[in-house]
Amino acid sequence: MPKILRKTLLNKLLVLKDKNLIKVVTGVRRSGKSTLLIQFQELLKEQNPNVSIIFINMDLPEFRFLAEKNWKEIYDYIKTQLQKGVINYVFIDEVQNLSEFEKLLEGLYVTQNIDLYVTGSNAYLLSSELATILTGRAYEINVLPFSFAEYMEFTGETEIPDRAFANYMRIGGFPEAVGFIESGESYAYEYLKTVFQNIYENDIRKRHTIYYETSYKEVVNFLIDSIGSRVSAISIAKVLTANGKKIDNKTVSKYIDTLVEAYLFYKVNRYDIKGKQHLATQEKYFLVDLGLRYALLGKELTADVGHLLENVIFLELLRRNYQIWVGKTDNLEVDFVVRNKDGYTQYIQVAYTVKEPKTLERELAPFNKIRDFNERLLITMDYETGNHNGVKQINAIDWILGNKND
Repeated sequence: MPKILRKTLLNKLLVLKDKNLIKVVTGVRRSGKSTLLIQFQELLKEQNPNVSIIFINMDLPEFRFLAEKNWKEIYDYIKTQLQKGVINYVFIDEVQNLSEFEKLLEGLYVTQNIDLYVTGSNAYLLSSELATILTGRAYEINVLPFSFAEYMEFTGETEIPDRAFANYMRIGGFPEAVGFIESGESYAYEYLKTVFQNIYENDIRKRHTIYYETSYKEVVNFLIDSIGSRVSAISIAKVLTANGKKIDNKTVSKYIDTLVEAYLFYKVNRYDIKGKQHLATQEKYFLVDLGLRYALLGKELTADVGHLLENVIFLELLRRNYQIWVGKTDNLEVDFVVRNKDGYTQYIQVAYTVKEPKTLERELAPFNKIRDFNERLLITMDYETGNHNGVKQINAIDWILGNKND
């Protein structure tokens, strides 16, 4: 399988190198967190062939003896590996699998001459009591499956971007799933089913009590089928109960929380643009990778393609480190209200095509309700671009690849 450098993520790690912070690399399983750390270690070796690197990966046979040990024994083992008088780069893969890992991280953090990097596939890493321990001490780097640009680099599908993008929306960006393309898409989908089951078994069922697996899978399927639509635990419970799958909204809410915690879905809250306030209901959920949609539901790309494009745009916004909300303006909705690290705000509408005048009118209507002068962007798959009374229209592939100013 070919390898590509996750350049943006590696650059972040290089900037954070030797800073007095725990670098916490998070993200869904099989998204490439371990590979990223290996690539970073190779960069460290290029800079200094004698660099001290300690890498603990419980999946490797040579480290299985640590699995049954307590945090202090693991800490003591790491201390025996440290070199004196130099910075030791310590990497721990899937740290949440270690007993009382938060005590281990705290101990390593206060030990001199250690630059600490850890990965985790569960948001618990940065929640509850660990958040208290790590406040001001940790920097999170969230790893997503391949972006479209990375997908093209990995596959070499660069001559016809439109065709490559259609493939990307079906297969998604999990590196190993993309690697199955030449063997046939069915292999990729079978692999993605095992990825989901792995996440379910290791990041969800081991940590939470799931009383009815069938009901759980129904909630998963409902969320996947509702990409880009506003939902609530109450509405999901009503629909599933009406379809003969009796479940209460508290259980639905708990199940959704576990899916977000495992980085399978990302929750986006609503924002009242006119009232300038955050809203606590009718949020949206976006899937970490569209390949899982086809693998688990078997739906064709043409089904609800506009919302699928919206999901791709959301993930790209996430990669660009924007704050993201769903906008509300009177009774209309703006797909995304985004803010960058400099506080710059932008309004974004996403539609697969606006060639029909009525569709264009519908997509522009929310912008007309907004009274401020922040930039407005309409992203579509149409080749036509231009300006609609201050709203800039741009092709989705151009925007994703950065071919034109956004």
